[in-house]
Amino acid sequence: MAKEKPDLVYGTLDMLILKALQHDARHGLAIADRIQQMSKDILRVEQGSLYPALYRLEAQGWIKAEWGLSDNNRKARYYKLTAAGRKQLASEQEHWSRITKGIDLVLSGA
Repeated sequence: MAKEKPDLVYGTLDMLILKALQHDARHGLAIADRIQQMSKDILRVEQGSLYPALYRLEAQGWIKAEWGLSDNNRKARYYKLTAAGRKQLASEQEHWSRITKGIDLVLSGA
């Protein structure tokens, strides 16, 4: 029986995209691949969710897009983290850490 891919927790996609862009500029497919790779194939981001999120993050000034050529010589938009995006990523990671700690405490019966 094949493993079912879990749905992303609501509100986490932006944080995952920012994290995937923390060190390198990437095009959309490479961002989705990086998230899947970092999660050891547990998480998969569908294009229908990815591109609206990228446009939203760009509009908020957390990422910047530039045209470039992909590995297969196709024109692609490459996204990179801005200074505001780095600050937002740190904030979201801290928030996620507090939330998951609280959930863990509830689930452990503490």
